[in-house]
Amino acid sequence: MTQSLTQSAIIWPQDYLPGTTDNFTSNEIIVAGLTAQEIWAQLNDTTLWPTYYSNAQDIRFHDGSGPLLSANARFRFTTFGFPVEAQVSEYVPPAEGQAARIAWYGWVEGDASSRLDVIHAWLFEDLPGGRVRILTQESQRGVPAQQLASTVPNPMINAHQEWIVGLATAARNARAA
Repeated sequence: MTQSLTQSAIIWPQDYLPGTTDNFTSNEIIVAGLTAQEIWAQLNDTTLWPTYYSNAQDIRFHDGSGPLLSANARFRFTTFGFPVEAQVSEYVPPAEGQAARIAWYGWVEGDASSRLDVIHAWLFEDLPGGRVRILTQESQRGVPAQQLASTVPNPMINAHQEWIVGLATAARNARAA
């Protein structure tokens, strides 16, 4: 069986197309010995987030769903000191031959100088040779996003790197348990 060497991409709403927003970050790792299903299990269960990502706290679901993410689930969490309200906008669990996808629209209420709107998207893709690709990207609008974009190094890049490495480590630990 010949496998495609083409990798999947994040699907962006027009208003959040990278390069047209105030801040955009992209983090990716490819690791051997794990599957998209194993990575999915770690992100899909929000009770696990604080165990491998130090920047996610106080996760609560508004709609009676949770702690597992699901299509259209409405939740909130604190990250970067911001109380983020969020709603899952894409939810495609792992399946043979297709990338797994989770995305949420998130927002921080505020006036023109403090409002923040984001799309945070994830893609987990099994690759030939027993490897998995973990990609997360975030596209942001608002003054706080402009401030993050002008900070070097960009704290979003560093935090999201912690998140994807934490996902892989947590999946390895779960496999070994």
